[in-house]
Amino acid sequence: MKQIVIILASALMLVSCGGGEQNTDSTMDNTPATESKSDEVMDEAPEAVTLTIEGNDEMKYNKDMLSVKAGQEVTLVLKHVGKMDKAAMGHNWTLLKKGVDMQEFAIEAIAAKDSEYIPVGTNKVITHTAMIGGGEETSITFTAPAKGKYQFLCTFPGHFAAMNGTFMVE
Repeated sequence: MKQIVIILASALMLVSCGGGEQNTDSTMDNTPATESKSDEVMDEAPEAVTLTIEGNDEMKYNKDMLSVKAGQEVTLVLKHVGKMDKAAMGHNWTLLKKGVDMQEFAIEAIAAKDSEYIPVGTNKVITHTAMIGGGEETSITFTAPAKGKYQFLCTFPGHFAAMNGTFMVE
C-alpha cells in the first residue's frame, strides 16, 4: 500500500510539473526554412570574357565577327601588329549603337582628328578604344549591351570600308 501511495504521489508530481500552456514566441516562424542552393541559376550575369582583335598595316582586322552574351563584362584587347606610326596607320575599335549608319558615322569621324576620330559629344557610340600605332596595344572593359546585332569599325580616315565587323550579342 505504501508503494502505491509513493507511485501515485510521484505521478502526480510529474504531471503537475510538465503540464500547463505551451509558451510560444510570437516572433517565431514555424514554417520550414528553405535552403538556398549555390548551384541554382538565378539570372546570374554571364562570366566575364576577354576578346582580342588585331589590326595591321594593310588596314584589316583579323576578325570580322565577335560574339558575347547580353550583360556580360567584356574586355576587348586591340593589338596593332603592324609597324606604321599612329599618324599614318592608326587603328581603334569603335562599337556603334544599334541603327547607326556606319558610313555616315565614319564620314563624321573624319572631322574629329583632335579627338582621335571620335566626334566629341556623339551619342552614336557604345564604347571605343584609344587610337594606337604599330606595335602598340590597348584595351577597354565594358558591359555588353542588349541582345542584337551591332557594328564595329576603325574610325581612322578611310579605314572603315575594310576594318569593320559584326558584334553579336546573344
